[in-house]
Amino acid sequence: MKIIESFKNKKIILMNVFLTLYVGINLTGGERGLYSYFEKKKLHQQLIQKETFLNSELQSLKHKIKLIKNNDLDYLDMLYRETLRYGTKDEILIKLK
Repeated sequence: MKIIESFKNKKIILMNVFLTLYVGINLTGGERGLYSYFEKKKLHQQLIQKETFLNSELQSLKHKIKLIKNNDLDYLDMLYRETLRYGTKDEILIKLK
């Protein structure tokens, strides 16, 4: 009797140890663990920065399209000179960028 009771107690302890190890390993590693959480958090921050950058670029492009549609002569002249590298003989072109 005592042998069977002792075996059952050891079995329960052994199962508890394995269960604790299983939960601990999956908590720290694995697809849903802490390591994966921090990687996903870092990726989320990168995507937020990229979204902010793309939104600012989109606003800039929308502004340029608005200037072209409204026939803003100063912007069109600047665009024409910049893309075609056009200038008259008596002009001095200074590139600031």
